[in-house]
Amino acid sequence: MPDQSPAPVACIAADVPPRTVASAYPPPFAARMQGREKRALGDVFGLADFGVNLTCLLPGAVSALRHAHAVQDEFVYILGGTPVLITNSGETPLAPGMCAGFRAGTGDAHQLVNRSDAPVVYLEVGSRTAGDRVTYPDDDLEAVRVDGAWRFLHKDGTPW
Repeated sequence: MPDQSPAPVACIAADVPPRTVASAYPPPFAARMQGREKRALGDVFGLADFGVNLTCLLPGAVSALRHAHAVQDEFVYILGGTPVLITNSGETPLAPGMCAGFRAGTGDAHQLVNRSDAPVVYLEVGSRTAGDRVTYPDDDLEAVRVDGAWRFLHKDGTPW
């Protein structure tokens, strides 16, 4: 039975427990998410239209596989550390106070990588638009959002 308690008015973001499942990717890819910790801040408030995560990348960790959404916008704001943003255009060093946005449907695949020796902390915001499709240009993977959950496929359309 879903939790029926009212959402809090406010909370301390660092006190929100980390996600219990580190990654929804299929096993060959999920292992590559070692060192990434997400706190689902939007879920605490029952947000339905967009998600907000407080994410920490330990040294050597990545935000996600490099990917592009068909219908969901994404935005990141760097709070601490110095990640490298990798897009179709190349690499861009980021620092606290910098932000980046990824408009849906552009095909510009993106990923943050922590190549430093200190943690990277950032906020990520993304729409939760139904019917999204995600492409991963560097991997044999595609994802489709069905009934609020990600379904993963090989690029030839066969399921993982």
